[in-house]
Amino acid sequence: MTQKKVMQQFDLIVIGGGILGTFHAFHALNKGLKVALIERNNRPQSATVRNFGQVVPSGMDLKWQTYGRKSLEIYKELQDKFDIKTVNNGSIYIASNEEEFTLIEELNAINKSNDYESYLLTKEQCLQKYPSLNDSYCKAALFFPQEISADPRYMIHAVHDLMKQDEKFDYISNTLIKEIDSSGFGCKITDHLGNMYQSDKVILCCGSEFETLYPELFLNSDLELVKLQMLRLKSQSSVHIPGNILTGLTIRRYESFQDCPSYLSIKAKEDQSAYWKKWGVHILFKQEADGTIILGDSHEYSDVKNKDNIDYLIREEVNSYFIEEGRKIMNLDTWEVETSWLGIYSQCKENDLYQYTIDGKVHIVTGIGGKGMTGSAGYSLEHINKIYGGN
Repeated sequence: MTQKKVMQQFDLIVIGGGILGTFHAFHALNKGLKVALIERNNRPQSATVRNFGQVVPSGMDLKWQTYGRKSLEIYKELQDKFDIKTVNNGSIYIASNEEEFTLIEELNAINKSNDYESYLLTKEQCLQKYPSLNDSYCKAALFFPQEISADPRYMIHAVHDLMKQDEKFDYISNTLIKEIDSSGFGCKITDHLGNMYQSDKVILCCGSEFETLYPELFLNSDLELVKLQMLRLKSQSSVHIPGNILTGLTIRRYESFQDCPSYLSIKAKEDQSAYWKKWGVHILFKQEADGTIILGDSHEYSDVKNKDNIDYLIREEVNSYFIEEGRKIMNLDTWEVETSWLGIYSQCKENDLYQYTIDGKVHIVTGIGGKGMTGSAGYSLEHINKIYGGN
Protein backbone atom coordinates (compact mmCIF):
# COMPACT_ATOMS: atom_id res chain seq x y z
CA MET A 1 0.00 0.00 0.00
CA THR A 2 1.36 3.42 -1.03
CA GLN A 3 1.96 5.66 1.97
CA LYS A 4 0.78 9.24 1.69
CA LYS A 5 3.40 11.95 2.00
CA VAL A 6 3.49 14.30 4.97
CA MET A 7 1.25 17.32 4.33
CA GLN A 8 3.29 20.17 2.87
CA GLN A 9 2.46 23.70 4.05
CA PHE A 10 2.60 26.90 2.02
CA ASP A 11 1.36 30.46 2.21
CA LEU A 12 0.04 30.19 -1.35
CA ILE A 13 -0.49 27.37 -3.79
CA VAL A 14 -0.91 28.28 -7.45
CA ILE A 15 -2.42 25.54 -9.59
CA GLY A 16 -1.44 25.75 -13.25
CA GLY A 17 2.11 26.38 -14.47
CA GLY A 18 1.21 28.38 -17.58
CA ILE A 19 2.01 32.04 -17.92
CA LEU A 20 -0.93 33.31 -15.82
CA GLY A 21 -0.22 30.94 -12.94
CA THR A 22 3.53 31.43 -13.17
CA PHE A 23 3.38 35.20 -12.81
CA HIS A 24 0.93 34.97 -9.90
CA ALA A 25 3.48 32.73 -8.20
CA PHE A 26 6.36 35.01 -9.22
CA HIS A 27 4.81 38.15 -7.71
CA ALA A 28 3.75 36.31 -4.54
CA LEU A 29 7.30 35.01 -4.15
CA ASN A 30 8.58 38.58 -4.46
CA LYS A 31 6.41 39.44 -1.46
CA GLY A 32 8.32 36.90 0.60
CA LEU A 33 5.57 34.28 0.63
CA LYS A 34 6.24 30.55 0.63
CA VAL A 35 4.79 29.49 -2.71
CA ALA A 36 4.12 26.24 -4.54
CA LEU A 37 3.38 26.18 -8.26
CA ILE A 38 1.67 22.91 -9.16
CA GLU A 39 1.59 21.76 -12.78
CA ARG A 40 -0.27 18.66 -13.99
CA ASN A 41 2.35 17.95 -16.69
CA ASN A 42 6.11 17.84 -16.40
CA ARG A 43 6.16 21.32 -17.96
CA PRO A 44 3.40 23.53 -19.36
CA GLN A 45 2.03 22.05 -22.59
CA SER A 46 -0.82 24.33 -23.63
CA ALA A 47 -1.31 27.86 -24.96
CA THR A 48 1.66 29.34 -23.06
CA VAL A 49 4.13 27.37 -25.21
CA ARG A 50 2.02 27.25 -28.41
CA ASN A 51 1.75 30.91 -29.33
CA PHE A 52 3.71 33.45 -31.35
CA GLY A 53 5.52 34.98 -28.41
CA GLN A 54 4.50 38.49 -29.40
CA VAL A 55 4.19 40.88 -26.45
CA VAL A 56 1.97 43.53 -28.02
CA PRO A 57 0.15 45.98 -25.72
CA SER A 58 -0.46 47.90 -28.95
CA GLY A 59 -3.23 45.46 -29.88
CA MET A 60 -5.14 45.63 -26.57
CA ASP A 61 -7.92 47.86 -25.33
CA LEU A 62 -6.88 50.58 -22.89
CA LYS A 63 -7.34 48.46 -19.74
CA TRP A 64 -5.22 45.59 -21.04
CA GLN A 65 -2.75 47.90 -22.73
CA THR A 66 -2.00 49.19 -19.24
CA TYR A 67 -1.39 45.64 -18.00
CA GLY A 68 0.67 44.93 -21.11
CA ARG A 69 2.85 47.97 -20.62
CA LYS A 70 3.54 46.84 -17.06
CA SER A 71 4.34 43.39 -18.44
CA LEU A 72 6.93 44.95 -20.75
CA GLU A 73 8.63 46.48 -17.70
CA ILE A 74 8.60 43.12 -15.91
CA TYR A 75 9.96 41.19 -18.89
CA LYS A 76 12.74 43.71 -19.38
CA GLU A 77 13.69 43.59 -15.69
CA LEU A 78 13.79 39.79 -15.87
CA GLN A 79 15.85 39.80 -19.07
CA ASP A 80 18.39 42.14 -17.47
CA LYS A 81 19.15 39.68 -14.66
CA PHE A 82 18.34 36.28 -16.18
CA ASP A 83 18.21 35.35 -19.86
CA ILE A 84 14.55 34.55 -20.58
CA LYS A 85 15.12 34.96 -24.35
CA THR A 86 13.13 38.16 -24.89
CA VAL A 87 14.25 40.66 -27.55
CA ASN A 88 13.24 44.32 -27.86
CA ASN A 89 12.80 44.81 -31.63
CA GLY A 90 9.36 46.42 -31.54
CA SER A 91 6.11 45.64 -33.35
CA ILE A 92 4.91 46.86 -36.74
CA TYR A 93 1.37 46.95 -38.15
CA ILE A 94 1.52 47.04 -41.95
CA ALA A 95 -1.39 48.68 -43.75
CA SER A 96 -2.14 47.29 -47.21
CA ASN A 97 -4.74 49.84 -48.37
CA GLU A 98 -6.34 53.21 -47.64
CA GLU A 99 -8.78 51.84 -45.05
CA GLU A 100 -6.05 50.22 -42.99
CA PHE A 101 -3.90 53.33 -43.38
CA THR A 102 -6.76 55.39 -41.94
CA LEU A 103 -6.94 53.07 -38.93
CA ILE A 104 -3.22 53.21 -38.15
CA GLU A 105 -3.29 57.01 -38.45
CA GLU A 106 -6.20 57.18 -36.01
CA LEU A 107 -4.58 54.73 -33.59
CA ASN A 108 -1.38 56.73 -33.66
CA ALA A 109 -3.36 59.80 -32.56
CA ILE A 110 -5.00 57.76 -29.76
CA ASN A 111 -1.56 56.56 -28.65
CA LYS A 112 -0.40 60.14 -28.27
CA SER A 113 -3.30 60.85 -25.91
CA ASN A 114 -2.49 57.65 -23.98
CA ASP A 115 1.23 58.47 -23.88
CA TYR A 116 2.13 55.19 -25.58
CA GLU A 117 5.00 55.56 -28.03
CA SER A 118 4.29 54.82 -31.68
CA TYR A 119 5.13 56.42 -34.99
CA LEU A 120 4.07 56.11 -38.59
CA LEU A 121 6.43 54.76 -41.24
CA THR A 122 6.13 55.56 -44.92
CA LYS A 123 6.24 52.80 -47.49
CA GLU A 124 9.86 53.66 -48.24
CA GLN A 125 10.83 53.55 -44.56
CA CYS A 126 9.13 50.16 -44.19
CA LEU A 127 11.01 48.70 -47.15
CA GLN A 128 14.28 50.03 -45.78
CA LYS A 129 13.65 48.57 -42.33
CA TYR A 130 12.23 45.27 -43.63
CA PRO A 131 13.87 44.49 -47.00
CA SER A 132 11.88 41.24 -47.35
CA LEU A 133 8.60 43.15 -47.35
CA ASN A 134 6.71 42.99 -50.64
CA ASP A 135 6.41 46.52 -51.94
CA SER A 136 3.06 45.81 -53.66
CA TYR A 137 1.49 44.98 -50.27
CA CYS A 138 2.79 47.77 -48.07
CA LYS A 139 1.23 51.23 -48.10
CA ALA A 140 2.50 52.43 -44.71
CA ALA A 141 2.88 51.11 -41.17
CA LEU A 142 2.60 51.93 -37.48
CA PHE A 143 5.63 51.02 -35.37
CA PHE A 144 5.80 50.44 -31.59
CA PRO A 145 9.46 50.53 -30.51
CA GLN A 146 8.99 49.43 -26.90
CA GLU A 147 7.43 46.04 -27.64
CA ILE A 148 9.24 42.72 -27.40
CA SER A 149 9.31 39.21 -28.77
CA ALA A 150 9.70 36.09 -26.66
CA ASP A 151 10.46 32.47 -27.48
CA PRO A 152 7.38 30.71 -26.06
CA ARG A 153 9.12 27.34 -26.18
CA TYR A 154 11.78 28.63 -23.79
CA MET A 155 10.62 31.68 -21.86
CA ILE A 156 8.26 30.14 -19.29
CA HIS A 157 10.81 27.48 -18.35
CA ALA A 158 13.46 30.15 -17.85
CA VAL A 159 11.16 32.02 -15.46
CA HIS A 160 10.59 28.77 -13.55
CA ASP A 161 14.34 28.21 -13.35
CA LEU A 162 14.82 31.70 -11.95
CA MET A 163 12.13 31.14 -9.32
CA LYS A 164 13.66 27.81 -8.30
CA GLN A 165 16.67 29.74 -7.02
CA ASP A 166 14.47 30.99 -4.16
CA GLU A 167 14.26 28.55 -1.25
CA LYS A 168 10.68 29.64 -0.59
CA PHE A 169 9.52 28.31 -3.95
CA ASP A 170 8.53 24.76 -4.89
CA TYR A 171 7.70 23.68 -8.43
CA ILE A 172 5.62 20.51 -8.20
CA SER A 173 5.19 18.85 -11.60
CA ASN A 174 3.31 15.84 -12.97
CA THR A 175 0.67 16.46 -10.31
CA LEU A 176 -3.06 16.72 -10.93
CA ILE A 177 -5.02 18.37 -8.13
CA LYS A 178 -8.28 16.52 -7.59
CA GLU A 179 -9.84 18.40 -4.67
CA ILE A 180 -9.63 21.69 -2.81
CA ASP A 181 -11.30 21.91 0.61
CA SER A 182 -11.63 25.53 1.68
CA SER A 183 -14.41 25.03 4.23
CA GLY A 184 -12.19 25.16 7.31
CA PHE A 185 -9.06 27.00 8.32
CA GLY A 186 -6.96 27.60 5.22
CA CYS A 187 -7.16 25.25 2.23
CA LYS A 188 -6.49 21.53 2.09
CA ILE A 189 -5.52 20.29 -1.36
CA THR A 190 -5.43 16.66 -2.51
CA ASP A 191 -3.65 15.42 -5.63
CA HIS A 192 -4.26 12.38 -7.84
CA LEU A 193 -2.03 10.18 -5.66
CA GLY A 194 -3.72 11.19 -2.42
CA ASN A 195 -0.87 13.48 -1.35
CA MET A 196 -2.01 16.42 0.77
CA TYR A 197 -0.96 20.07 0.75
CA GLN A 198 -2.11 22.96 2.89
CA SER A 199 -2.01 26.69 2.22
CA ASP A 200 -3.63 29.88 3.40
CA LYS A 201 -4.85 30.64 -0.13
CA VAL A 202 -5.07 29.01 -3.55
CA ILE A 203 -5.01 30.60 -6.98
CA LEU A 204 -6.38 28.36 -9.72
CA CYS A 205 -5.21 29.20 -13.26
CA CYS A 206 -6.55 26.20 -15.12
CA GLY A 207 -6.31 27.48 -18.69
CA SER A 208 -8.81 25.45 -20.71
CA GLU A 209 -9.02 22.45 -18.33
CA PHE A 210 -12.50 22.62 -16.81
CA GLU A 211 -13.38 19.02 -15.94
CA THR A 212 -11.46 18.37 -12.72
CA LEU A 213 -12.01 21.25 -10.28
CA TYR A 214 -15.32 23.14 -9.98
CA PRO A 215 -16.69 21.92 -13.33
CA GLU A 216 -20.20 23.20 -12.54
CA LEU A 217 -18.90 26.78 -12.28
CA PHE A 218 -17.32 26.64 -15.70
CA LEU A 219 -20.30 24.96 -17.36
CA ASN A 220 -22.50 27.84 -16.19
CA SER A 221 -20.06 30.56 -17.22
CA ASP A 222 -19.63 32.54 -20.44
CA LEU A 223 -16.31 30.81 -21.14
CA GLU A 224 -15.53 29.45 -24.56
CA LEU A 225 -12.62 27.54 -26.06
CA VAL A 226 -10.61 28.93 -28.95
CA LYS A 227 -8.50 26.75 -31.24
CA LEU A 228 -5.62 28.44 -33.05
CA GLN A 229 -3.55 26.97 -35.86
CA MET A 230 -0.11 28.13 -36.96
CA LEU A 231 2.99 26.81 -38.66
CA ARG A 232 6.75 27.23 -38.73
CA LEU A 233 8.62 27.78 -41.99
CA LYS A 234 12.09 26.32 -42.40
CA SER A 235 15.09 28.46 -41.49
CA GLN A 236 15.83 31.35 -43.84
CA SER A 237 19.49 31.83 -44.73
CA SER A 238 19.35 35.42 -45.98
CA VAL A 239 16.12 36.78 -44.50
CA HIS A 240 16.10 38.87 -41.33
CA ILE A 241 12.72 40.03 -40.02
CA PRO A 242 13.15 41.68 -36.61
CA GLY A 243 10.34 41.99 -34.08
CA ASN A 244 6.63 41.31 -34.36
CA ILE A 245 5.10 41.65 -37.82
CA LEU A 246 1.35 42.30 -37.86
CA THR A 247 -0.55 42.96 -41.07
CA GLY A 248 -3.73 44.39 -42.54
CA LEU A 249 -6.01 41.63 -41.30
CA THR A 250 -4.62 42.19 -37.79
CA ILE A 251 -5.45 45.89 -38.05
CA ARG A 252 -9.00 44.81 -38.83
CA ARG A 253 -9.10 42.41 -35.87
CA TYR A 254 -7.28 43.73 -32.81
CA GLU A 255 -9.18 45.48 -30.03
CA SER A 256 -7.10 48.66 -29.96
CA PHE A 257 -8.33 49.61 -33.45
CA GLN A 258 -11.96 49.36 -32.31
CA ASP A 259 -11.47 52.72 -30.59
CA CYS A 260 -10.65 54.37 -33.93
CA PRO A 261 -13.40 56.69 -35.26
CA SER A 262 -13.47 54.97 -38.67
CA TYR A 263 -13.42 51.39 -37.38
CA LEU A 264 -17.15 50.56 -37.56
CA SER A 265 -17.67 52.04 -41.00
CA ILE A 266 -14.64 50.18 -42.37
CA LYS A 267 -15.71 46.87 -40.82
CA ALA A 268 -19.21 47.27 -42.28
CA LYS A 269 -17.75 47.21 -45.81
CA GLU A 270 -15.97 43.88 -45.37
CA ASP A 271 -17.02 40.82 -47.37
CA GLN A 272 -18.74 38.64 -44.78
CA SER A 273 -18.16 35.52 -46.91
CA ALA A 274 -14.39 36.03 -47.12
CA TYR A 275 -12.28 32.96 -46.33
CA TRP A 276 -10.33 34.79 -43.63
CA LYS A 277 -13.57 35.54 -41.81
CA LYS A 278 -14.71 31.90 -41.94
CA TRP A 279 -11.59 30.72 -40.12
CA GLY A 280 -10.79 33.86 -38.11
CA VAL A 281 -7.46 34.35 -39.89
CA HIS A 282 -5.09 37.24 -39.53
CA ILE A 283 -1.54 37.05 -40.78
CA LEU A 284 1.37 37.39 -38.36
CA PHE A 285 5.08 36.75 -38.84
CA LYS A 286 7.77 36.27 -36.23
CA GLN A 287 11.27 35.05 -36.94
CA GLU A 288 12.96 32.94 -34.27
CA ALA A 289 16.64 33.03 -33.32
CA ASP A 290 17.28 29.92 -35.43
CA GLY A 291 15.98 31.65 -38.57
CA THR A 292 12.68 29.79 -38.73
CA ILE A 293 9.54 31.89 -39.14
CA ILE A 294 6.23 31.39 -37.34
CA LEU A 295 3.28 32.16 -39.61
CA GLY A 296 -0.44 32.14 -38.83
CA ASP A 297 -2.98 32.13 -37.33
CA SER A 298 -6.62 31.02 -37.38
CA HIS A 299 -9.40 30.88 -34.77
CA GLU A 300 -12.24 28.40 -34.16
CA TYR A 301 -14.68 28.71 -31.24
CA SER A 302 -16.81 26.47 -29.03
CA ASP A 303 -18.73 26.94 -25.79
CA VAL A 304 -17.36 25.06 -22.80
CA LYS A 305 -20.63 23.12 -22.73
CA ASN A 306 -19.92 21.91 -26.27
CA LYS A 307 -16.16 21.52 -25.97
CA ASP A 308 -16.15 18.37 -28.09
CA ASN A 309 -16.93 20.60 -31.08
CA ILE A 310 -13.27 21.59 -30.96
CA ASP A 311 -11.24 18.99 -32.81
CA TYR A 312 -7.47 18.53 -32.83
CA LEU A 313 -7.04 18.39 -36.60
CA ILE A 314 -4.54 20.48 -38.52
CA ARG A 315 -6.43 21.96 -41.48
CA GLU A 316 -4.10 21.88 -44.46
CA GLU A 317 -6.34 24.24 -46.42
CA VAL A 318 -5.85 26.82 -43.69
CA ASN A 319 -2.08 26.32 -43.79
CA SER A 320 -2.21 26.80 -47.55
CA TYR A 321 -4.12 30.03 -47.04
CA PHE A 322 -1.48 31.28 -44.58
CA ILE A 323 1.19 30.72 -47.21
CA GLU A 324 -0.89 32.17 -50.05
CA GLU A 325 -1.51 35.36 -48.09
CA GLY A 326 2.01 35.39 -46.65
CA ARG A 327 3.50 35.41 -50.16
CA LYS A 328 1.61 38.64 -50.85
CA ILE A 329 3.32 40.26 -47.87
CA MET A 330 6.87 38.89 -47.69
CA ASN A 331 9.54 37.66 -50.11
CA LEU A 332 11.23 34.74 -48.34
CA ASP A 333 13.96 32.26 -49.18
CA THR A 334 11.59 29.36 -48.69
CA TRP A 335 7.94 28.72 -47.88
CA GLU A 336 8.62 25.11 -46.98
CA VAL A 337 6.81 24.13 -43.79
CA GLU A 338 8.91 22.63 -41.01
CA THR A 339 6.01 21.90 -38.68
CA SER A 340 2.43 22.91 -37.91
CA TRP A 341 0.51 22.82 -34.65
CA LEU A 342 -2.54 24.06 -32.81
CA GLY A 343 -3.13 25.63 -29.44
CA ILE A 344 -6.30 25.97 -27.38
CA TYR A 345 -7.03 28.75 -24.93
CA SER A 346 -10.15 29.90 -23.11
CA GLN A 347 -11.77 33.31 -23.13
CA CYS A 348 -15.01 34.91 -22.01
CA LYS A 349 -17.71 36.00 -24.42
CA GLU A 350 -18.85 39.01 -22.41
CA ASN A 351 -16.02 39.68 -19.96
CA ASP A 352 -12.30 40.19 -20.42
CA LEU A 353 -11.36 37.53 -17.84
CA TYR A 354 -13.04 34.85 -15.71
CA GLN A 355 -12.65 35.47 -11.97
CA TYR A 356 -14.44 33.76 -9.10
CA THR A 357 -13.57 33.51 -5.40
CA ILE A 358 -14.64 30.68 -3.08
CA ASP A 359 -14.70 31.15 0.71
CA GLY A 360 -12.43 34.18 0.35
CA LYS A 361 -9.48 31.80 -0.11
CA VAL A 362 -9.68 30.11 -3.52
CA HIS A 363 -9.22 32.60 -6.34
CA ILE A 364 -10.08 31.21 -9.78
CA VAL A 365 -8.56 33.14 -12.67
CA THR A 366 -8.76 31.94 -16.26
CA GLY A 367 -10.20 32.86 -19.65
CA ILE A 368 -7.52 35.45 -20.41
CA GLY A 369 -7.81 34.55 -24.10
CA GLY A 370 -5.14 35.79 -26.48
CA LYS A 371 -3.93 38.36 -23.94
CA GLY A 372 -1.86 35.88 -21.92
CA MET A 373 1.65 36.48 -23.23
CA THR A 374 1.13 40.25 -23.24
CA GLY A 375 -1.02 40.88 -20.17
CA SER A 376 -0.38 38.13 -17.60
CA ALA A 377 2.70 39.57 -15.92
CA GLY A 378 1.12 42.99 -15.38
CA TYR A 379 -2.34 41.76 -14.46
CA SER A 380 -0.98 39.17 -12.00
CA LEU A 381 0.97 41.83 -10.14
CA GLU A 382 -2.19 43.87 -9.61
CA HIS A 383 -4.18 40.78 -8.59
CA ILE A 384 -1.57 39.63 -6.07
CA ASN A 385 -1.47 43.14 -4.60
CA LYS A 386 -5.25 43.11 -4.35
CA ILE A 387 -5.20 39.79 -2.47
CA TYR A 388 -2.24 40.51 -0.21
CA GLY A 389 -2.00 44.29 -0.19
CA GLY A 390 0.81 46.49 -1.46
CA ASN A 391 1.60 47.99 -4.83
